[in-house]
Amino acid sequence: MPKMKTKASAKKRFKVTATGKVIAGQAGKRHGMIKRTRKFIRTARGTTALSAPDAKIVKGYMPYDR
Repeated sequence: MPKMKTKASAKKRFKVTATGKVIAGQAGKRHGMIKRTRKFIRTARGTTALSAPDAKIVKGYMPYDR
């Protein structure tokens, strides 16, 4: 049986923690920041854990990173 391939784009964008959660960069911060609230900019700093349905999709892209 051949090995499954990891999606290179997922490998660059996501990271799986030791407990199995998927960590991703916060969305919505590329441009148009002048119209965002200060609270949004503060809370969207750093990374965030994906929801369970999204994490399941991403884990399918990275079959060996579990």
